[in-house]
Amino acid sequence: MEHPEDRYERGMKALQHISGEAEPTVVTSLADIAPDLGRYIAEFAYGDVYSGPALEPRDRQLVTLGALAALGNAAPQLRFHINGALNAGCTRAEIVEALTQIAVYAGFPAAINAVQHAKAVFEARDAAE
Repeated sequence: MEHPEDRYERGMKALQHISGEAEPTVVTSLADIAPDLGRYIAEFAYGDVYSGPALEPRDRQLVTLGALAALGNAAPQLRFHINGALNAGCTRAEIVEALTQIAVYAGFPAAINAVQHAKAVFEARDAAE
């Protein structure tokens, strides 16, 4: 029987890889107000769903970008996952192509906004180098 700690540890490893952070901010920022929410993110979102065997992390990130861009109301999460996609090995061209694809299904405003977020992430990463 799997222990909850295993799910948490597996999730944190995945989250560390995607975020590039030893202590992922998405979890630590919730510690003082909603620690259970941070644990759910680690255990369920990353320990169970994200760590599934059928998709590679880079492919999961592209799917995630499409979903977040289509939502149109998750800018901080979209920027986080644009960085995550780069950390998982996606190229900038692949990210822009995935976000451009959103125009067909979620509309041009969603795609334009998403591409603008990608541009900001790319510029920030360039400035940090």
